[in-house]
Amino acid sequence: MTTLAARGDQFWLRIIYILSGVLAAAVAFLILGPRPAGMEGTMDVSALPTVNAILNAITTVLLVVAYLFIRRKKIELHKKTMLTAFGTSAMFLVTYVIYHWFKSGPAQYAGEWQTFYLFILFTHIVLAAVILPMAMVTLYRGWTMNVRKHRKIARITLPLWLYVSVTGILVYVMLYL
Repeated sequence: MTTLAARGDQFWLRIIYILSGVLAAAVAFLILGPRPAGMEGTMDVSALPTVNAILNAITTVLLVVAYLFIRRKKIELHKKTMLTAFGTSAMFLVTYVIYHWFKSGPAQYAGEWQTFYLFILFTHIVLAAVILPMAMVTLYRGWTMNVRKHRKIARITLPLWLYVSVTGILVYVMLYL
């Protein structure tokens, strides 16, 4: 027999997984799928890669600060900082989709480190898809103060989320600087 709390937990986890799947599919379609004729160039999105790198940098700093807060047992500051990090990641996702919707195809890397670039890009993309549900589950566990389960997943989520944020900056540097 499941408790009411466990059923509520299952409900919200199911919502998180469905939302993650829908968001991942929508992003993939918006980037890789067909665009209506004449979309490219109808909006100047040339500044968005820089905006995205800045959002990734802010997210990285926020994740580290939130980690330091929780190590010092400043739970409320940790919560607020993590929600802000989630918000900057969400803003990144929105601007990333807008950029790719109005610009045809990804930027091409032209440097001497092709193998390194492709490794970073591939791992960044795969882990970005993985981190979406993990971050939401981690936030949910923290929000509901399920500390044992929150700590267990946060130990995995934090380094992966940091990796995705830092490699996002690295991809930007390799493509645009």
